[in-house]
Amino acid sequence: MAKLIQGKPIAQTIRQEVASETANLKKNGIQPHLTVVLVGENPASQVYVRMKSKACNEAGIESETLILDSGITEEKLLNIIHELNQNPKVHGILVQLPLPDAIHEDRILEAILPSKDVDGFHPVNVGKLMTGMTDGFVPATPSGILELLMRSGYPPQGKHVVVVGRSNIVGKPAGMLLLRKGREGDATVTFCHSRTPDLASVTKRADILIAAIGRPRMITQDMVKPGVVVIDVGVNRVEDPSTEKGYRLEGDVDFDTVSQIAEAITPVPGGVGPMTIACLLQNTIKACKQLNRKES
Repeated sequence: MAKLIQGKPIAQTIRQEVASETANLKKNGIQPHLTVVLVGENPASQVYVRMKSKACNEAGIESETLILDSGITEEKLLNIIHELNQNPKVHGILVQLPLPDAIHEDRILEAILPSKDVDGFHPVNVGKLMTGMTDGFVPATPSGILELLMRSGYPPQGKHVVVVGRSNIVGKPAGMLLLRKGREGDATVTFCHSRTPDLASVTKRADILIAAIGRPRMITQDMVKPGVVVIDVGVNRVEDPSTEKGYRLEGDVDFDTVSQIAEAITPVPGGVGPMTIACLLQNTIKACKQLNRKES
């Protein structure tokens, strides 16, 4: 049976590290600040924003949530982003996705200053990740994947990592992060996706498999080799009348069978999920430090 890579205790350790850094910054008169912009009343987004705000408060980071009407125009939203860019007290800006259909997400994300883009979605930060520069921001979920591997004793250096999924939020940046030079990188990375012919022939070669394709139980036991380390990013709602909520959460990996032959595997929920907010806090502290260095 595989070792469980539990995200909650690792995330808690990171939060404690962030709280310690925040306390040191406060001693020097610096108050880290994150502003979250929420447009509309998407229930899932509201939950995520509340969780982020709570995590900030626990770590000593000042947080503000701007709740905007779903009918706001793109130009008004851009003006708000511009004001936040110019506000020296704001170190991190996060626009909660998805946005209403009438607003172009790319235009909004590109309007955020790269130095305050703690989500890591601005093209400048994407470019820095691609070229191996370390002063940019990496999206929180890929950062969380790397933290899980490193802190669980599975550094990617010299390993063959197969990433199943090519999204700009998880798949692509996760692969690029693991390609960087050094012990936290130096992996050989293969990208796969829903249209990869004979997917199993590729996933079977993985020493580390990252599943981020958004299909419940897509990765089955016959698609992996014994001893693989599996990071399951998927969070899929599957109807289940036997549960109180009427559904259950499942990953992209068939946990019951794959865990029988893997060396280590993340559970769903409780694996990658808790890491995302913890790494967002890390990015906020990094932004605060870098912005204050520029000003001093």
